[in-house]
Amino acid sequence: MGRRRAPELYRAPFPLYALQVDPSTGLLIAAGGGGAAKTGIKNGVHFLQLEQINGRLSASLLHSHDTETRATMNLALAGNILAAGQDAHCQLLRFQTHQQKGKTKVEKAGSKEQGPRQRKGAAPVEKKPGAETHQEGIELSVENLKAVQTDFSPDPFQKVVCFNHDNTLLATGGTDGYVRIWKVPSLEKVLEFRAHEGEIEDLALGPDGKLVTVGWDLKASVWQKDQLVTQLHWQENGPTFSNTPYRYQACRFGHVPDQPTRLRLFTVQIPHKRLRQPPPCYLTAWDGSTFLPLRTKSCGHEVISCLSVRCDSGGLTGCGVPGGAREVVWSEALKTTLHECCRTGLQNSEHFIVCCSESGTFLGLGTVTGSVAIYIAFSLQRLYYMREAHGIVVTDVAFLPEKGRGPELLGFHETALFSVAVDSRCQLHLLPSRRSVPVWLLLLLCVGLIVMTILLLQSVFPGFL
Repeated sequence: MGRRRAPELYRAPFPLYALQVDPSTGLLIAAGGGGAAKTGIKNGVHFLQLEQINGRLSASLLHSHDTETRATMNLALAGNILAAGQDAHCQLLRFQTHQQKGKTKVEKAGSKEQGPRQRKGAAPVEKKPGAETHQEGIELSVENLKAVQTDFSPDPFQKVVCFNHDNTLLATGGTDGYVRIWKVPSLEKVLEFRAHEGEIEDLALGPDGKLVTVGWDLKASVWQKDQLVTQLHWQENGPTFSNTPYRYQACRFGHVPDQPTRLRLFTVQIPHKRLRQPPPCYLTAWDGSTFLPLRTKSCGHEVISCLSVRCDSGGLTGCGVPGGAREVVWSEALKTTLHECCRTGLQNSEHFIVCCSESGTFLGLGTVTGSVAIYIAFSLQRLYYMREAHGIVVTDVAFLPEKGRGPELLGFHETALFSVAVDSRCQLHLLPSRRSVPVWLLLLLCVGLIVMTILLLQSVFPGFL
């Protein structure tokens, strides 16, 4: 019997690195590309319309935005504005949907069970940058806003971007170790400070203005503007190995279920060096106000790459570049190189991307070997695991929002997780609703148990009553 496969929603003509879901419109936004190399592989941002068809979630290409010579490696979403990390720059994009007067029928890009479907004999139509793609009465247009250079190292590269809680500010981090804060949408720089010696691997902005950064210097720091508040101390308190230094790979905030004013910080820790006997990687939950560790769990022996916690309330969204990846030439040689990398250099631990559901109930993880998992955020217990769903590096994951069109699209499932990888595929991972016993049935069972106990005692000890 063959290995169980996750449904493929969409396959792009380029490797995918970043993923966002717009809750109001139900748009799935996937971005990537082949970079500046002249290989014929394009760079772009694809806007996919999600819909339920015959009880199955499907995705159709609504609009393809050409980013010319720059691949988009990370994304953050604030309303209808996207912040796209492209090389050493951050490009703001504004998208808008409108009702189309004359409906134009287009084919589906993919479905829950199958990959992209194409009409026989139909030649692809080339679209110029800014051209609009129409589907079922909806049209979408994308406008390039401001762009700014956000990293100034000798090999400049923006690795992470995220908005603050009210979407008025944007934070970026890259290979030069500096955090830079920008106004939205003018991209006027308001703050700049060195957060780490070496590359910034990830950062997260909380609603109270606190900023958490993690870097290659093995540190995780909490900042209030440019003032250091505290540092996280996991190695001193967690299950560590004396001769195995760990570094923080990713960080994201998430809400505490049923307590919307409280936050949890989630981080992933990976061994800093490769070992012949690979130690495990860890997922840790921290108190969002005191920044003390609450619980930590092992999440396997595959290499962790980045943490992406998505939450629609603002200030909790963002995307980092997995494993410090740069733009990649998409070719068979790339596939061979990545598979060899996974087989040899990255086999020591699990390479994870993590995202948090809107309510803070679930965490989604992706690995360098292509596996995808869903965890309970409170207990860090694993509920779902799809081994080698992609078979190659998972670059981003995102939950279907629980507001807007989310419940309509979710159907009878408890949650839905999307994953993208450098194999150019977007896959769907559904968590069935966990059945619960109604209270009335529990009460009825209790009453029945009491009656049976009394009858049993009466038969064994006549005159008991």
